[in-house]
Amino acid sequence: MLPKYKRILLKLSGESLMGEKNFGLDSNVIAQYAQEIKQITDMGVQVALVIGGGNIYRGMNEADTGIERAQGDYMGMLATVINGMALQSGLEKAGVTTRLQSAIKMEQIAEPYIRRRAMRHLEKGRVVIFGAGTGNPYFTTDTAGSLRAIEIKADVILKGTRVDGIYTADPEKDPTATKYEKISFNECISQNLKVMDMTAFTLCMENELPIVVFDMNKPGNLMSVVIGEKTGTLVS
Repeated sequence: MLPKYKRILLKLSGESLMGEKNFGLDSNVIAQYAQEIKQITDMGVQVALVIGGGNIYRGMNEADTGIERAQGDYMGMLATVINGMALQSGLEKAGVTTRLQSAIKMEQIAEPYIRRRAMRHLEKGRVVIFGAGTGNPYFTTDTAGSLRAIEIKADVILKGTRVDGIYTADPEKDPTATKYEKISFNECISQNLKVMDMTAFTLCMENELPIVVFDMNKPGNLMSVVIGEKTGTLVS
């Protein structure tokens, strides 16, 4: 089996790492994700990762938290580094060599983000985890994922979610919602389908970087996306 994509950026939400918990990290989910990622790296796929921080801290709304937006965003970035360390640990337990790079300098725990170094790690078969978002407030981890994917010349962004693709409406609320197998960037915009936030989405559109939205929690799904099976929804 030959992979359809040689180099991918996998974008995971922080919430996905909670599993059934209400907060923090579920070691079973981390172990499962590590195994899924190991399967594709064993095929020679180069993998970069961006993880959100919502399982630890969400700093979006100043009115609710009393913390100004920029400060809250930095706190969220630190949460993504904690998640990156957890996933790094899980991957190394599974026998996958990883490097954690942070957009905010933390020499004791992560390399600084250096684009050429990241690409070299990928070429050597190491999984690279990008922590701390873009290093700037007012940008989401979706935007960080899009930016890093473009910088490292990834073939595709794989956005792992709780649903198995993009639907005409929220399938958790509307039972009549139907799933798209393929959809264009322009259709997503005209139908106001929230695939990613607008900044991230526009970056992908302008750089012609396809996005696959799929259910990361179903075992084997990551592999089937990578080898080009009809899993999830392709935005291109």
